[in-house]
Amino acid sequence: MKVSVVIPMYNESSIIDEAIKTFSGYLKENFEDWELIFVTDGSTDGCDKSVVAASETEPRIKLAGYDVNRGKGCAVRTGMLEAEGDIILFTDCDNAYGEEAVGRMIRMFDETDADIIIGSRNLTKDGYEDYTFIRRLASKTYIKILQIAAGFKLSDSQSGIKAFRREAARKVFSNCEVDRFAFDLEAILIAQKAGFKIEEMPVKIINHRESKVRVLRDAVKMLSDLRKMKKRIKKMELK
Repeated sequence: MKVSVVIPMYNESSIIDEAIKTFSGYLKENFEDWELIFVTDGSTDGCDKSVVAASETEPRIKLAGYDVNRGKGCAVRTGMLEAEGDIILFTDCDNAYGEEAVGRMIRMFDETDADIIIGSRNLTKDGYEDYTFIRRLASKTYIKILQIAAGFKLSDSQSGIKAFRREAARKVFSNCEVDRFAFDLEAILIAQKAGFKIEEMPVKIINHRESKVRVLRDAVKMLSDLRKMKKRIKKMELK
């Protein structure tokens, strides 16, 4: 079984070397056949050069991407469609959930017939451990609004770690169009339309960094995107 890990990055020069070392080291130690794909979302700080340098000594480390910033959704979609693994997982460059969560999620496919596994901070009491009260409240409120508006029952659409069997990844992301933060929700709605089986796995953030998401602003934008998405997906003939 080949494993692909996709990591979107935008101006991550301060953490990219650690990310390369941590993820490649973990994959090398735990999986025989793997690839690690960093996708630059129009980065301008040279973080892509670190990936290129690492790939010269470890060809399983790869760089993908494009020159103009388009958003995390575009970066994830680019990497998911370029990946060659039987299991394709994406997570954040800051390793927010820890590399052990990557391994647990990949191994979970051996224990279930799920097509897609998504991380959820709402399945255990410690899922929001070390969040400030305001950040925890904002995140939970944000997710609840999306659940109601989208009409789905999963507990956490917005966690930054999700894994797909190759067929599901191809089908879902070849039909995705959203470039920014609503891309997680779009992928889930398309997966549900396609009839893929989705399971959840408990996760918690262990490496905290200031979020690039601004809850009020992005919730308004996502609700606007959601209305458009639901109409488009309802009429969609899946590729």
